[in-house]
Amino acid sequence: MSKKVLLIGHCGPDSSYLRMVVRAADPKAQILMADDPDELTTALEQGVDLALLNRELGYGFGERGGVEVIGDLKESHPQLRLMLVSNYPEAQQAAEQAGALPGFGKREIGSPRVVQLLKAALEA
Repeated sequence: MSKKVLLIGHCGPDSSYLRMVVRAADPKAQILMADDPDELTTALEQGVDLALLNRELGYGFGERGGVEVIGDLKESHPQLRLMLVSNYPEAQQAAEQAGALPGFGKREIGSPRVVQLLKAALEA
């Protein structure tokens, strides 16, 4: 069965780049998107193996940021693997403290390091 990767709160261009790197890590992965809490709930009900959250989630999530949502998701879905997509080291540190796996920055998308991080997360 193919793995499911959920992109949460990413704009169109970032989503395209993330799709490419997810496919490099696992060509058979199903990629889902969630831009608001209702879409997130629906995706989680369908089952997700890995969620990639933007640091700034945008309009659909109001004032809530990716790190805050990571904390909420770890409480409600403790087995869900989560990663933050952010160039800011302090945001990455906060995400890991909230229960996320080590994430990566947008500037790194497509690098061998990111492909390896995603492979490891999907194989866990």
